[in-house]
Order: sequence, then structure tokens, then C-alpha cells
Amino acid sequence: MQEIRRTLLDQALLAARRPFAYAFLFSFVINILYLALPLYMVQLYGRVFASQSVATLLIMATGVTAVFVVSAVIDHYRNGILIQFGVLFDRLLARHVFAALFAAELKQGGNHGQSVRDLDGFRQTITGNTMGVFFDLPWAPIFMGALFIIDFWVGLLCLIGGLILFGLAVLQDRVSRTALNRVNDAARRGYNFTDMALRNAEVVRALGMLPALTTRWQVDRHTLIEGQAHASELAGLIGEAIKFVRMLIQITVLALGAFLVLKQVIGPGVLFANMILSSKALAPFEKVAGSWQGLVEGTQMYKRLNKLLDGYEPNPAFTAMPRPTGLLEIQNATFQLPSMKEPLLKNITFALRPGEALGIIGPSGAGKSTLTRMLIGIWKPTEGHVRLDGMDVHAWDRAAFGRHVGYLPQDTELFTGTVRDNIARFRTDVSDEAVTRAAQDAGIHDLIVRLEKGYESELGAQGTTVFSVGQRQRLGLARALLGDPSLVVLDEPNANLDTEGEAALLDVLGALKARGVTVVIVSHRASVFRHVDKILFVRGGEVQSFGDRDVILGQLMAPATVPGTAETRAAPPPAVAQG
Repeated sequence: MQEIRRTLLDQALLAARRPFAYAFLFSFVINILYLALPLYMVQLYGRVFASQSVATLLIMATGVTAVFVVSAVIDHYRNGILIQFGVLFDRLLARHVFAALFAAELKQGGNHGQSVRDLDGFRQTITGNTMGVFFDLPWAPIFMGALFIIDFWVGLLCLIGGLILFGLAVLQDRVSRTALNRVNDAARRGYNFTDMALRNAEVVRALGMLPALTTRWQVDRHTLIEGQAHASELAGLIGEAIKFVRMLIQITVLALGAFLVLKQVIGPGVLFANMILSSKALAPFEKVAGSWQGLVEGTQMYKRLNKLLDGYEPNPAFTAMPRPTGLLEIQNATFQLPSMKEPLLKNITFALRPGEALGIIGPSGAGKSTLTRMLIGIWKPTEGHVRLDGMDVHAWDRAAFGRHVGYLPQDTELFTGTVRDNIARFRTDVSDEAVTRAAQDAGIHDLIVRLEKGYESELGAQGTTVFSVGQRQRLGLARALLGDPSLVVLDEPNANLDTEGEAALLDVLGALKARGVTVVIVSHRASVFRHVDKILFVRGGEVQSFGDRDVILGQLMAPATVPGTAETRAAPPPAVAQG
């Protein structure tokens, strides 16, 4: 199974076979054409200087210029091929990475935003200058061979120098890898901590937490700065050694060539040809040294992307299903997180007919929110099934399922965009009439139209620049009611509402009931259950009672006998009495 998932990234890379083959072929031609320059130098000294012919000089200069014009054109097309593959690569993989981010977040939580940066970084690695190392390195033997033909010792000197440069690149990675890993870990922790602190800016200011948070933030910051300094110092030291070795080789090649000229083994033109050929032969090795860190980071990005995609299954093709009636069935549903010994929910079984409304009550930590997440397919039961109109909610196409379902979580999150975008769920096929109707149903239309730009008003992070907490919740309710859904699940929909907002919520529930919508409500306030038909009492992840609203609430409010005495006391409903 893992192998199949990993091929999501590998298949995108396999699409590079043809463009990379063309780029490789173009690199071969470019490198062969480069031989025109040392040949030009040999001919200058061998023919032009000897014949004193200006015409020969002009013809040769024109020819070499034409060769490098052709080389430049080929190089342009090679770069174009890589750029176009980068576009194709992103088109093939980006949507899977984006979807996998949400799948990973729902499955294990954490911050996976780094994966988008990994995708961009890896794409730039395989299509940018770093990739040029792989296109040029295979042709270095051509120039090494030419040097060996001219003189064995010059060729051997360049070969040894190239191997030394490559060894220094490997050494640079070895000595700096540990430091860079610490730096990267500290950077991720610091960025995550900063994001968390900014999301809770009001609490930070109200409770005077900024000095303490700053101290905590500076721990990772200190590790980051110190690690960067240490890694940069090591990299700089070896980088200077690489430059020194590179220049030393060039100086030695020139000195050896000059010695051979003095001994009349080669001519002056061959001396300059040696210099050009040695420079070109060593260039790929120098590029490897300069790009080694980028290559290592590219490898790490590849591994992280594969790890992300390893837990992701692309949605298969689904048969279009008719609009559901709202029949909701939960059959022996159990849910357990891998990190917990006990399941959060155990053997939950109940059913709602189309148009019925259910109120879920229970003490804190009873599993009510976990149950709502299972009902709408966010979490998949460890055992059992949740079905909508007889079909498992995880067998539906998620986009189609979302069109028929409304969901309001405890914490209402809004997205950066317009008010209309948030209500329309960022869909482009939603009419203005559907958006305004949802807002009217949620009782927030009048507030929206009083904004300067109305429905086109831009929301900042989580809508804090426009709406209060209660108003954000009503905006989230409008989003849940979009498109006349068949099933609506509301988790604490009145938690942040004032009297006016709760009255509007009751009107909404009454309207949903009248339209035959199946509704599930979680709440600690009994007043919101006015329009429900049934009550489900959950405690310790298990169903304690389920049935008619009046019957269950009556049982929960009935007097309870205190064990060992004849006295009785009123037993308030565990999840209703405290509002």
C-alpha cells in the first residue's frame, strides 16, 4: 500500500523522462560546441599569427561566434523545457499535496504548511540551476579526455583536482548537517510558536503573557541564530578551501602548461586551450560543491513530501448520487485515536428518519464533538458505520457530500476573503440568491448589508476585523445552511450567542424542521432543544439513553434517591442544567 501512495510523487517525476532526455541531449550539444573555443585559441596561434592573415582571423572569429550563438539558442530551449516541466510537475502534484495537508491535519494534527514550501523548493531544485549540475557533470570526461590527449600530466592534475573538490563538497555536508538539522528544527518550532501566539493575541495581552512568551520564543531563536552562525562558519571555512583548491589547480595547470611550452612540448595556443579546457572540466565539480547543500535539501524535501503523500489516498471516481433525503444511521460505531488506550466512543447505534431533529447532551469529555465529526465524515469510525441514505459517509464524493450537508463546529473558523466567499464556501457556482438566503436564514443578513461593502467586505484573519465572536458564529451558521442541505449538524451553535442571536437560532431550527431537514444539535442549554424530536444522552463515550425528547429529559430531571437514606434529591441533567 505504501508503494502505491509513494508513486504519487514518483509518477510526477516519471513525467520528466522525455523533457529531461531532451535537456540531457541539449547539454551534450552545448558542451561539444564549447570545444570550439579552445580550438579557436589553437588556430589563432597556429595559423593566424603564423600567416598574419586578417581574413583568416575574421572567418574564424565569425565561425566561433556563430557556434556560440547556436549554443545560446540551444541553452535557451533547454531552460524552457525545464521551466515547462516545472509547470507540469506542479499541475500534476500540487492538488494532491494540498489535499494531503488536510488529510494529515485531520488524522494527526500538527503544522503541515511546510509541505507547500517543500513542494516549491523541490520543484525549483529539479528545474533550476541545481539540476544543471546533473546535465553538465556527465560531459566533464570529454574535457578531461581532451586534456589527457594534450598531455597526460595536465589531465591527471585536473582529474585529481576534480575529485578533491567533490570530496570537499561531501565534507561540507558532513560537518554542517547536524548543525543545520538543529537550525531547521528550531526554525519550525519558532514559527509554529509565533503563529500560535498571534492567534491568541487577545489572551496574551489581557493576561500579560508577552514577556514570558518572548522568553520562551527566544530559546528557539537563540538555537536558530547560534546554529546558523556555527553552520555558516563551517560552510564558509570549507567554501574558502574549495575556492583555494580551484585557484590552485588553475595556477598549477598554467604553470605546467608554461613549462611544457618552454620545453617546446606544446605551443602557446595549446597553453591557453589547456586553461580553457581545465576550467570547463572542473566547472561541474565546482558546481557540485556550490550546490551540494541545495541537493541535500532537495533530497530532504523529497522524503518529506513522500512521507506526507504516504498517508494520503486520492479520491477515486464516484458515481453521482441523488440528493439524500436525510436518513441517518449509525451502526455500532466505535472511534479510538492511535495515541489513546481507550476509545472515545463505544458501540454507538441510533437512527434518524428524514426530517427528524436530535439533541445530543452529556458532560464535558463525553464524546459529543467526536460523534458530530463522525456523523459528517471528518473522522472514520474504527469500527462500525455511519450512513446517509444507506450509503457510508466515507463512500460519498466529498464535494457532493458537502453540498448536501451543513456543519457548524464549536470553534467557528472563517477564511481570508470576502463575506460572500465565506458563506458560499468559496464555490464559484453558487448564486447570489443562495448566499443571501443563507445569511437571512442565519439572521445575519441585516448586519452584512450595513457593512461598507456589504457582502464584498474583506475579512481579515478569522474575520476578527469585522465580526464579534457571536457574529462569526452566525456567519458560520449561514455557511452551514447554504444550498438547502438535507442534513445539518450543529456543535454548540448557541455557545457565543446573545438573547437575540439565540432567538434567531431557534427560528432557524424551526424553519429547518418545517423544510424536512434532518438536524443534529449538541448543546449544554436545554432551551435550544425546543424543536428537536429525540435526545441522545452520552457519557463516557457510550449511549446512556436515546428516545423521545420529553421522555429522556423527564428521566434526567426525575428525583433520584440518595443511596442508604430515604431522602430524595433532584438530579439535574448532566449536560443541560448548567448553561
